[in-house]
Amino acid sequence: MVLLLLGVVIYNRFMKLQQRCKEAWADIDVQLQRRYNLIPNLLATVKGFASHEKEVLEAVTEARAKAVSVSEVGEKSQAEGELSRSLKSLFAVVENYPQLKSAPHFLELQKELTDTEDKVQAARRFYNNNVKDYNTRLAIFPDLLVAKQLDLQPMDLFEVEGSAAREVPKVAFD
Repeated sequence: MVLLLLGVVIYNRFMKLQQRCKEAWADIDVQLQRRYNLIPNLLATVKGFASHEKEVLEAVTEARAKAVSVSEVGEKSQAEGELSRSLKSLFAVVENYPQLKSAPHFLELQKELTDTEDKVQAARRFYNNNVKDYNTRLAIFPDLLVAKQLDLQPMDLFEVEGSAAREVPKVAFD
């Protein structure tokens, strides 16, 4: 009887942790969607000033499309890394256009994007913390016995893929 009660308590704990992870992922998804919605406006503004920077604009557009189309955590992490790199390149190009850097519409979009990036980071930390708690429970005794019976699998963390996503883009002023 005690073992059955312990099994129920552990099962409920796993279900609670799974729901927290799903909720945290939904928070990330909301912030990423906000980010995706800002990017076309940002591109349109930059295009008005820097239309000959076609390669950079296309790279951001393609990275955004890829990021929007994937949903699995690992793929989303990789796509978000690519999108972040392309946005860094875009902002590096913007440095060459003083009128664009001071345009009120661009400044507002840049501020909103920065705010959204901060919210994505906070949501990602919340998600990763919940996933860490869940994965830890999967590995500790006696919870691992119940997890094996239920065939529960570890969840992936949401991390920006590769060290290139953390690098500062190189800017060349010719």
